[in-house]
Amino acid sequence: MAETMKAIITAPDEIPVRAGFFTDFEDRLVSGALTEDGTQYSSEVTTGAADTDVTVLSKLINPVLEGRILLVEFGLTADFKAVSSGTADLIWKWQARNKDGTWVDLHPAVNETDIGTTYKSRTRSGYFTPEANFQDVPFEVRLILQCNELDEGRARVKNSSYVRVIYRV
Repeated sequence: MAETMKAIITAPDEIPVRAGFFTDFEDRLVSGALTEDGTQYSSEVTTGAADTDVTVLSKLINPVLEGRILLVEFGLTADFKAVSSGTADLIWKWQARNKDGTWVDLHPAVNETDIGTTYKSRTRSGYFTPEANFQDVPFEVRLILQCNELDEGRARVKNSSYVRVIYRV
C-alpha cells in the first residue's frame, strides 16, 4: 500500500547520498472476517460510569520507517447509540498524538442529545494540519465516548475508516 519516492544525489567522490525521502502510508483502522456486504465493525464498546470517557478504538499507526508528518488525511466513521434509554446524551471525539504523547483533538467534541437506541452513523474526514504533540510517525489515533447515563452509551467503528499519512523520513 505504501508508495515511496527517493532522490539520490551523487557526491563528487561518487558515493550516493540520500537527499530526500518521502513515503505515503495508509492504514485501515478496522478489519476482520469477511462479510456478505463487505461491512465490518470494531467491537462494540459500552460506557460505564456517567460522564466518564471510554476508548472505543485506539490504534498505533506504525509504518516501518519513522519520520515527520507532512500531510495527514482522515476518513473516520463510527456508529453511536444508547443501549436502552431514549434520553441518553453522548459526547464523542477523535484524537491523535505522537506515540505515547499528549492527545490532540482532531475536531471539537460532538454532543448527541437523546441519541436513541438505533445506531446513528457519524463521519469526520479531511486533512489535518500537523501541530505540537501530533507531527511525528509513528502516531496513535483513538475515538473516545462518554454518556450522561450509567452504562448507556455504545459505539463501534466502521471498516471504511482510514488514516493516510505522507511523511519525511
